Amino acid sequence: MRVSTKGDYACRALLSLALHIEEPGPTSVSDIARRTGLPQPYLEQILLALKGAGLVRSKRGVGGGYVLARPTVDIKLSEILSAVDGPISLGDFGEPHEDGSCNHEGQCVLLAIWKEAGEIMRLHMEGFTLADIAEAAQGSTPWPDMLAAKR
Repeated sequence: MRVSTKGDYACRALLSLALHIEEPGPTSVSDIARRTGLPQPYLEQILLALKGAGLVRSKRGVGGGYVLARPTVDIKLSEILSAVDGPISLGDFGEPHEDGSCNHEGQCVLLAIWKEAGEIMRLHMEGFTLADIAEAAQGSTPWPDMLAAKR
């Protein structure tokens, strides 16, 4: 699996909102762009996708911007990536034969491996919440301890 630029930017944007969650009111796109170093026009598109997935809410007008739609403990890394890139998988290779036989020089064995690897990656990404990531970013939870706790 490869995390796209869009997926990375989406995670960075939501992490920024999580790290500043105590600040009153919505956060403007320009503030998120400035804090994260992300290009504002692209960030606007990403935030719209995140809004469509129910991960953020927006407010228009003066003092408008974005807020997280749910608590950080309820937002999984897998949800953020799926919101902008679609389902987490290694690719769309089709399904292996169900009965274990394969008439394509064993390619179905590879299909089964790709499918299982994609599922393992999806489950790994589900193991991290936005709260976990924010705590590690703030130094409250060291990465090695956080990773060990997930295994």
